Amino acid sequence: MSLIPKKGTVYVVDDDEAVRDSLQWLLEGKDYRVKCFDSAESFLSRFDPREVACLIADIRMDGMSGLELQDRLLERKSPLPVVFITGHGDVPMAVTTMKKGAMDFIEKPFKEEELVSLVERMLDQARSAFSQHQEQASRDALLSRLTTREAQVLERIVAGRLNKQIADDLGISIKTVEAHRANIMEKLNANTVADLLKIALGASHKG
Repeated sequence: MSLIPKKGTVYVVDDDEAVRDSLQWLLEGKDYRVKCFDSAESFLSRFDPREVACLIADIRMDGMSGLELQDRLLERKSPLPVVFITGHGDVPMAVTTMKKGAMDFIEKPFKEEELVSLVERMLDQARSAFSQHQEQASRDALLSRLTTREAQVLERIVAGRLNKQIADDLGISIKTVEAHRANIMEKLNANTVADLLKIALGASHKG
């Protein structure tokens, strides 16, 4: 039986081949899937935003720097957790990356245990962000099934308005409001008004 690596993907972006090789060897030995890139540009053109993953990047690289790479990811609203590798003297730059949302930075030469525990923390965060993203996407897909009129009715149900008030608001009969309500419930797979509110307001279902 083939085992799929359960732990998620670690992207390594560093223009130093020795660093890439040592990180790949270390992390694959701990059962992570590792994808290495020798530049920020090649990483950006090939990384998959739908993957549960984290990023270890060098701050100083030829071409695009780690700081610029972080800015590009922020522009794309990527939830990818990032840790930076820094050399001596790069700590002020590393602090800047953390102010922009990097999880941490590690100085060369780094300790193996420290790096592995950081990767685990990053992947925990990635899993949580990914599941939230999936839930939001499935809610958006359900809501996109509604017609414009149904969306207007739903908006008013969420606001707590009664069928008669909704009918007055939209200039339609109460019977038409009831028909829209039934359609909305069916399209959103909702059995109760509480279900409807959870979907419309993006509240996560309690397990």
